[in-house]
This record gives sequence, structure tokens and C-alpha cells, in this order.
Amino acid sequence: MTGRFITLEGVDGAGKSTHIEWLVQTLRAHGLDVVSTREPGGTPLGERLRTLLLSEPMGLDTETLLMFAARCEHVQQVIAPALARGAWVVCDRYTDATYAYQGGGRELGAARVAALEQWLQPALRPDLTWLFDVPLEVARARMAGERQLDRFEQEGQAFFERTRQAYHARVQADPERIHVIDASQPLAAVRAALEADLQRFLAGAA
Repeated sequence: MTGRFITLEGVDGAGKSTHIEWLVQTLRAHGLDVVSTREPGGTPLGERLRTLLLSEPMGLDTETLLMFAARCEHVQQVIAPALARGAWVVCDRYTDATYAYQGGGRELGAARVAALEQWLQPALRPDLTWLFDVPLEVARARMAGERQLDRFEQEGQAFFERTRQAYHARVQADPERIHVIDASQPLAAVRAALEADLQRFLAGAA
């Protein structure tokens, strides 16, 4: 079985991170070589850029360019080599997040994100993306009191409304790749939906 690229997306508090380890272990149980990674980050340089992006105030263009700088390094050093050797890559966020957060939430617009995507990674798209979708009040409640929030998580309701709308625009543009998961359900129901979808994907990838 050749390598596949799976990404998990959603607004902060949607609950996607809860399922990443389960997904990795499930794929490994099928005998697959699996690389688990995240964005921004995934490489030593990317993790340093992540710290800056999550904590330091900066202009929107700077923020967007740093996101793509971290992603460029990530693709070259981790994602592309793993896929080339036949591994499966599971990534917590990828370019859909930039369309959603910078393009939508920060109102940069999709066109400028698309221009950077076309320049830096025109040939690399996920094979499957799960969008963990929840009402914003649920997402905010899940984050309340957990820990110190980063500068994205501290944004207000309007920002996250725009971010969520941008995610749904991505679904409408690419419904075969991006599968919406109702993450407001109990954990067991979410897991059951993921498992059923994953089994269909594995059958198609065999």
C-alpha cells in the first residue's frame, strides 16, 4: 500500500487532538508505517516558528508568510520524504488551516493564500481531511480554564465565526477530500464515525 496523507482540521476547541493518537495506533495496527506530526511545527525550525506564531504579535502578512515558511520546511524535511518511502502521514492541521485562520478569521482572503500554496506546494494535497465541526459556544466552553490560551485562542467570537465559515467554504470546494465530523457528539459517537470513515478510506486505498 502506497503512502497516504491524512490531516485533521477544526477551530480551537473542536476536539480533533483527542483522536490523533487513536488514529495513529489504528493505522499502525494495520501494519502501516505512520508519521504523526503537526502544524505549525513538525521540524526543529518549524517548532521555533510555532512558538513565535502562537505568542508574538505580528502583522498579518508576516504571520501568513511564517506559516508557509514553517510549512515549506515541514514538507521538505518530513512530509514528502515520508510519503516517498510509502509511510502514511497524519498531520494536525495543514494548508486548510491557513485558508481558515488567516484567509477567513483574519480576513486576508482565499486568493492570497492560494497564491502562496501554488508557489510553495502545488503538487501536495492531503488524501483525506477530517474537519471536526462544533458550534462555537461548545468549542469555547471546552477551552475554558484548560490552560493559558495562545494568541489565536484568545480571539473573539467574530474571528472564530469567520474561521468556521472559511472551513466550510473549503468543504464546499473539495467535498470528496474533506469529510465533516460532528464533534459536538459524545466521544464514543465521534470515534465510531471516524472509525467507519477510516475503514472506507482504507478499503479504497488498498
